[in-house]
Amino acid sequence: MPTYTDVHGIAITYDVWPVDDPRAVVQLAHGVGEHAARYRALAEHLNANGYTVYADDHRGHGRTGMAQWNDAAMLGKLGVGGLRAAVEAIHRFSGLIRGENPDLPLVFLGHSWGSLVVQLILNKHSDEYDAAVLSGTAYRMLGSMDSGYNLNKRHAHLGTTGAEWLSRDPAVSQAFVDDPLTTSTPLPKLFGPVDAARLLGRPARGLARDLPLLIQVGGDDPLGGEASARRLERAYRERSGLTDVTTIVYPGARHEVYNELNREEVMADLTAWLDPRIAARG
Repeated sequence: MPTYTDVHGIAITYDVWPVDDPRAVVQLAHGVGEHAARYRALAEHLNANGYTVYADDHRGHGRTGMAQWNDAAMLGKLGVGGLRAAVEAIHRFSGLIRGENPDLPLVFLGHSWGSLVVQLILNKHSDEYDAAVLSGTAYRMLGSMDSGYNLNKRHAHLGTTGAEWLSRDPAVSQAFVDDPLTTSTPLPKLFGPVDAARLLGRPARGLARDLPLLIQVGGDDPLGGEASARRLERAYRERSGLTDVTTIVYPGARHEVYNELNREEVMADLTAWLDPRIAARG
């Protein structure tokens, strides 16, 4: 697998799902405790619609984490530099992608923790991207985003895996706990209180680029859900000055909308939203 190296010397493993003559490139940022390979079906859908996809295993996660720690019990731990270094490494990955695809629009798609990282990067570097997608996301303020200590609390009676909050499809939660490259350890415990607090904040005022933004969330997502997503949309419109912000809420869906029972609908909505906007950028 290809790798790139961050400023602290950590080798970050990544995947590329290429297509011939792509209309754009999608950079995919995964959530906490997981890894890029869980997004293969989404990458294949994007490929079928003309998009090349790049996705890394973030610091401490997946294959990167195993090479970093050589200990599955440490998966999810970010290591030296913590959250700031992890965010910088993901932004560095954007630079690698642009260098390899200099003439193509770049779409930044983040899920869950990955969507929070996308928000942080857009605050400083929105001019580097042509569109952004936030799934399983939240407005990063207390009262609008769950602390993350027990995201399965209201779904625990629905199964025995402890991951029922991810999807209504029981195969998804079972596959997550069976995966040797995932961890169910809560984010606050993995990152510590200081780095967990660094995830809090709001969209910046007056972003450098008026980029199109799509928010896709489940109505039964314990991280934030519909109310949080609507607050986030308002903030991007009113604080950041974005004029093309779309929020799609899927009633009954939980956290991983691309792994939900209606995943085909969710992925179709994604590309139906992307296609005209990428065509306009081109």
